[in-house]
Amino acid sequence: MTLMPDTRQILDQDAHLIQSFADLDALKAQGARTVISKAKGAHVWDSDGNKMIDGIGGLWCVNIGHGRDEMIEAIAGQLRELDYYSTFYNFTHPKAAALAEKIAQLSPGHLNKVFFSNSGSVANDSAIRMLHHYNIRKGRPEKRQVLSRIGAYHGSTYLAMAMTQPSNSVGWTSAADGLVHHLRSPHFWREGGEMSEAEFLDALILDLETSIDRIGAGNICAFIAEPIQGAGGVITAPAGYHRRAWEVCQANDIKYVADEVVTAFGRLGHMFASQDVFGMTPDIINTAKGLTSGYQPLAATIVSDEIHDVISAPDGYFLHGLTYSGHPAAAAAALTNIEIMEREQIPERVRTTGAYFEKRLRELSDIELVGEVRGSHFMMGIEFVKDRATKESHPDAAQVGPKVARACQKRGLIARPLGNVLILSPTLIMDEPMIDEIAGILRDAITEVAAGL
Repeated sequence: MTLMPDTRQILDQDAHLIQSFADLDALKAQGARTVISKAKGAHVWDSDGNKMIDGIGGLWCVNIGHGRDEMIEAIAGQLRELDYYSTFYNFTHPKAAALAEKIAQLSPGHLNKVFFSNSGSVANDSAIRMLHHYNIRKGRPEKRQVLSRIGAYHGSTYLAMAMTQPSNSVGWTSAADGLVHHLRSPHFWREGGEMSEAEFLDALILDLETSIDRIGAGNICAFIAEPIQGAGGVITAPAGYHRRAWEVCQANDIKYVADEVVTAFGRLGHMFASQDVFGMTPDIINTAKGLTSGYQPLAATIVSDEIHDVISAPDGYFLHGLTYSGHPAAAAAALTNIEIMEREQIPERVRTTGAYFEKRLRELSDIELVGEVRGSHFMMGIEFVKDRATKESHPDAAQVGPKVARACQKRGLIARPLGNVLILSPTLIMDEPMIDEIAGILRDAITEVAAGL
């Protein structure tokens, strides 16, 4: 048996580490941090030997599960053959070329050109930089503003954070001024008021059209949207929203950028969700996370042939790139990850197991503390309220999610708190008995917290 590392020593070392998206002051408290030291399949272990279901898939990303020997061998084998070379200037290498071809084959419609980066944030930044370059080359440099949405999360780099919901920039500066415009939140349960869902959809599309009229279509390069808003609380727009928004963009010569960093590679039951789930083919799809199942950092910005034709026309350089674009080990990981998904038919299985996961979580709606259970397949959110009828939040709403998450963890499930919302985005390899176990843990944890409020 492998001995667990010494927790105290690790935490002493960890005092030098700045964690992401954390209350850094609160992390100074005894017991505030958890050391994850081992993982296999759908489970992880902390440094004290406690086994837990990875209910957040690392961070929306470990789609094929942890510790796959095939993935590890592919990465190690590639490092032995070619440890590093960038797809820079006139250089390429076999794995980056093969992966670009494979992604183009999987992508819908005319999305046949791929730019590699190392995170979803950079993929989203890259999409906007490309569209700015595209419009400059078309002789319309003023066409550079971006439409995003309240509740969006597009990353943590400077431009990507500007496209994220404004509340995430509180206490920070932003590149949003004069560049990014936020449309209404598509959250029907919170924002629909007395409207029917169809009427709310009409109101959202009217908001899009009105914003375009106000800003001027000639000044807008892109509308960017997640098929399901992830870190904004797992918000699903009304049925038909993405198709209608895409039609408005097409009519106004505005590029539709689909942020599929979370939804691609099986999480909703398909390799890509835009066409297969939401019925439209964007001009750009950005992906990361599930592309390698988190085994290596890799992202892709997938653009249409029409965009590529403009940015690759004579008499100009593509002055954008990264040291680790198309890293050989990361590309090898992605190719193997896709091979596993196709061979084991993981997206196809998710259409059944993910639907069952969604069903079991929606059953938690009978608990008074639960206001709404929302999402799709293996991308779910549970919002907690003081009063379900009025949708009133608890006075200390920001602590409800963390309390439920802690109650889950002591029962063997890692879930992600986001204020008064709990997010579940597990590995895609779970079967029905494990899903039942998760549902049972959630019910017990929520019931315990509700009794103590």
